[in-house]
Amino acid sequence: MWLDRFSTSATPASSVPQSRNLSPAPRRSLSVTPQRPGLNPRSTSLSLLSNSSSQNLPLNPRQSQRSGLRNQIEEPPPSDIESPLTLVGRLLGFDLAEEAGKPVAEHESELPTERPDEVDEEIDFGGRSLYDFAYGDIEVPGGALDVPEYSRQSVEEYERSRDRFEELHKSIASCDDVLKSVENYLTSFQNDLSAVSAEIETLQSRSTTLNARLETRKKVEKRLAPVVEKITISPSIVRKIVDGQIDDTWVKALEELKSKLDDSQPQKSDSHMHNAQKDLKPLLEDLATVAVERIRDHFSNSIKALRSPNINAQMVQERDFLRKSSLFRFLAVREPQLASDMAQAYTNTMRWYYTTLFTRYHQALLRLKIHSNVRPDMLGEDPSVPRNTSKSTTSTYPSHDSFTLARRLDTIRVPTTSALSASTAEDAKAPTNVETPFLSFNLALLDNASFEYGFLSSFLPTTLSSHSNLSQYTNSMFNSVFETGYLLTRSLVAESYDALGILLMIRLSQHFAFILQRRKIPTLDTYVNGTSMMLWPRFQSVMDAHCDSLKKLTASLPSRPGGNTALASLTGASSTSNAQGNSVSTAPHPITQRFANFLHGLLALSSEAREDEPITTSLTRLRGEFESFLSRKGASFGAGEKGKRERQRFLANNYSLVLTILGDVKGKLADNCRERFNESLSSHDTA
Repeated sequence: MWLDRFSTSATPASSVPQSRNLSPAPRRSLSVTPQRPGLNPRSTSLSLLSNSSSQNLPLNPRQSQRSGLRNQIEEPPPSDIESPLTLVGRLLGFDLAEEAGKPVAEHESELPTERPDEVDEEIDFGGRSLYDFAYGDIEVPGGALDVPEYSRQSVEEYERSRDRFEELHKSIASCDDVLKSVENYLTSFQNDLSAVSAEIETLQSRSTTLNARLETRKKVEKRLAPVVEKITISPSIVRKIVDGQIDDTWVKALEELKSKLDDSQPQKSDSHMHNAQKDLKPLLEDLATVAVERIRDHFSNSIKALRSPNINAQMVQERDFLRKSSLFRFLAVREPQLASDMAQAYTNTMRWYYTTLFTRYHQALLRLKIHSNVRPDMLGEDPSVPRNTSKSTTSTYPSHDSFTLARRLDTIRVPTTSALSASTAEDAKAPTNVETPFLSFNLALLDNASFEYGFLSSFLPTTLSSHSNLSQYTNSMFNSVFETGYLLTRSLVAESYDALGILLMIRLSQHFAFILQRRKIPTLDTYVNGTSMMLWPRFQSVMDAHCDSLKKLTASLPSRPGGNTALASLTGASSTSNAQGNSVSTAPHPITQRFANFLHGLLALSSEAREDEPITTSLTRLRGEFESFLSRKGASFGAGEKGKRERQRFLANNYSLVLTILGDVKGKLADNCRERFNESLSSHDTA
């Protein structure tokens, strides 16, 4: 009964003994043991004496053993809350607090102390309240029980509120069920949370252990990785070397193999070999042998390709040789003799290549039309006089002035970057100077020889690329080409009297020697020096011929005043005759104009000449012969005073013309000539 609960909870505030049973029904114990069916004791149960939640949830060690709810029950209620005794008394219809102040003994004496033998199942309260029923007078048989009006009203009010209280009881029971499920959920959540926390701690511990292992493994790997790299080789490298195409990737694979071979050799600091190295070394040696065979086949095929017609040799050299020079160096280390044989095979092939190429080029240059000087056009001869030529001479009189340098000097001053092609030389119709084919042939020879020398120095390994070996290989390639060059030079100057052209060829040879010295290529020094030695004698011979022509002209002049008109016509001087027929013209002689132009060209080509060159002697002789000619020519003016003045004027006019033409020439030889002619002019100047 709910009234039992309220009366039980109110006993701490009253004097009613708790051992007293106020109901006529058998005494019921207030122990927390009896519980409603299907419900566990909980803190929200209607039993106010027990807090069973403390049995299910873990307690804080610092928490009191008594439940908080019990503490709240035992504490006095707040001042603004109605006392439970007053509330129950108001519900029952009397002042329960006043009755609670009476001595318990007064009531206990009126109640039976022993349990009756029979207990009525249905008790009729007779309209009285529970308190009146318990503490009121015992009904006398046959008498009427006086029930107060307010008790009857309380009972009626209870009956009316019974359903509401039962509904409240059900709600409390359902709340107990909900709280039980929440408690179970929280308990399960707490258990899961504890398990997760334990797992996190385990994972954290494992993570710390793994991090420590990782750091240790990194340290070991850092020291062990180089050792493992040295004693292993990738299968992809093996497959590439054995079966792969020889390209840039193959070259990288060979570099890796070379590194492994170097690592397999015992070092001085570590004289013993590891077992893994001993096991790997035979495999590396076999792989190196396969690589040597493939390198040999590659270069053999490349050398054969150079013999193909119309092949671009420089493209093959760049693609198949220079880009793979490391392969040949590897071959030279593994098989030195094989590498030497391959280098010699390349040299023989290129000798055939250049011999064929320059022979065809030489034939094309010979088809050029050269300004012919086969018929001697000497300085002391009159070009206006026709001469008979031999039947074997097919050349015609030169259409150019071989004694004037003009733009031919640009051949030295303006460097030529490319030579005439063979097709251009074959198709050329206009005649050219003698130095043009010489320049084209030697420029092509110089460029190709320089390229081959540089190619061999870059391609061959150190053991084969010494200066002596490089010179030997290059000379072996171009020996036949050198002979062709000598033959071309000899054919150009053998019958030519073009002194300026021959001197230009000499200066070009000196220019080539300077280029070779700047490029540090000593291979062509012998050829260039041989060409110069071939040209200098011919130049001196031509200069002697011109001096002899002047000497012959001087000897043909009359040795006394007067003379026939044929000699005057031979010298080309415009003259007038006196009564005795003497020539009196003082204008510069045509031979002087030709001599001055010729000397200007020789000095312009010798602006940087040394004093010990053969041209110094030739110029001295030429100048002496010219002065002798002018002196002999001046003697024809007579011995009188007038003749002497005319002779002085004639000599001064000729020397002035020579000095005017030589005025812009630089060089030590030119200064010496001008000084000499100035002295002559001063001695004959009549102004």
